[in-house]
Amino acid sequence: MPAIKIDSHQHFWHPETGGDYGWLSGPFEQLNRRFDPRDLRPSLDARGVSGTVLVQTWNDLDETWEFTHIAATTDFVAGVVGWVDLVDPKVGDTLAALKSSPDGCWLVGVRHLIQGEADPNWLLRDDAKAGLKAVEAAGLVYDLVPNIPQLASSLKTTQDFPNLRFALDHIAKPEIRLHSFKDWAALMRGFKAERDHVYCKLSGMVTEADWATWTPADFKPYVKEVLDIFGPERCMFGSDWPVCLVAGSYERVHDALRDCVQELTGAERDRIFGGTAIECYGLADLVSVRAGGGTHA
Repeated sequence: MPAIKIDSHQHFWHPETGGDYGWLSGPFEQLNRRFDPRDLRPSLDARGVSGTVLVQTWNDLDETWEFTHIAATTDFVAGVVGWVDLVDPKVGDTLAALKSSPDGCWLVGVRHLIQGEADPNWLLRDDAKAGLKAVEAAGLVYDLVPNIPQLASSLKTTQDFPNLRFALDHIAKPEIRLHSFKDWAALMRGFKAERDHVYCKLSGMVTEADWATWTPADFKPYVKEVLDIFGPERCMFGSDWPVCLVAGSYERVHDALRDCVQELTGAERDRIFGGTAIECYGLADLVSVRAGGGTHA
């Protein structure tokens, strides 16, 4: 039986109904339209991807509620990483309400767009730490989405919360188009001591490369470094669809990573393209519900 393939990082949005989508302009203007499950399904089928993790797109609780409903009614969405106000003193109550709702089983993690905060140490604030304690108590994963300025505080956060599972999005966004490697790698290596509870998404690389000229060779040094830090058992494929479309199709993004890891064993590649995401987000039961064609009770 072939291994289950999971895309650990994709989005939906419909900017015409509102939301903080001002960034869908300039070079991203082509993405300023609705993206929903019908748009993604053909690409998943083309690459044999049977499940995805649907990830928040802006800091809005209503979107989290909407995404859990989408997961409940979309056969390939295996989990949701939503948003809650981490610094709200009642964030624990919010998480409890989400998890106890009819669609709450699909909430597997939360994240906050920390790169949009003026303070690169936002995660180290006392109120943010209190929120992370609530995430830990709820048994959810916390997705870290730093740029380089937030990477040090992200590492410190994983050190401060050894019992909270973290997923590091987009390999922390190194400037691949500038061949920036040394400083990024030096910071990333700090995660080696935290790898037992920190996972890393091999995602978002195409939009950090030269959109017009990139090849898989551009990513190989970064992928090799991440694999050395985390090991294949802590790394997972993520498309970052539809953001990736400015630089390449879903299929091309998938195939680029496959090329980067072709020298690994079959078991290691299976971890990267499915097993790690299932473990990180606790998707086994949800994936089995989908395989059985049922709904989660």
